[in-house]
Amino acid sequence: MRAPVRLLLLFGLLSASAGCGPMVDLAKGLQVLDVSTSWFDAGIVNGQNKLVPSISFKLKNLSDQKLGSLQVNAVFRRAGETDEFGTGFLTAAGSEGLAPGATTATLIIKSQHGYTGTEPRQEMLRNTHFVDARVELSAKYGSTQWVRIGEYPIARQLITP
Repeated sequence: MRAPVRLLLLFGLLSASAGCGPMVDLAKGLQVLDVSTSWFDAGIVNGQNKLVPSISFKLKNLSDQKLGSLQVNAVFRRAGETDEFGTGFLTAAGSEGLAPGATTATLIIKSQHGYTGTEPRQEMLRNTHFVDARVELSAKYGSTQWVRIGEYPIARQLITP
């Protein structure tokens, strides 16, 4: 490869990385606040009451970098199991990003899967066959990789829309 071509390639690489600040480790640079978990009343499905696990929370940017295109993924699992029970995904801050020191509005993620039954919703939570659940939250911004930011048990309480 000729020297001028190598210099152009090097200049291109340096220019592409010039606008990027240092990478933020979201495990340390993102704080999960005001966490609340519950079972959400998802209404009636095929003639049965449906409850799905849900989590509400806020995120605070503890870093000195703006977190552009901040996304959160939730994986719900039944207690004692490793298989997914359900998932949820949302954009916490779009292209405007989450500024250093800023906190998001309350974010809510609900699983698409849950439990159905003919008994009243409160009785479903007290059923001896009811299995508790937990949720694992992961986040990423821009083109970074997903980073786990927390795990929380789903409280055996009912919320309605």
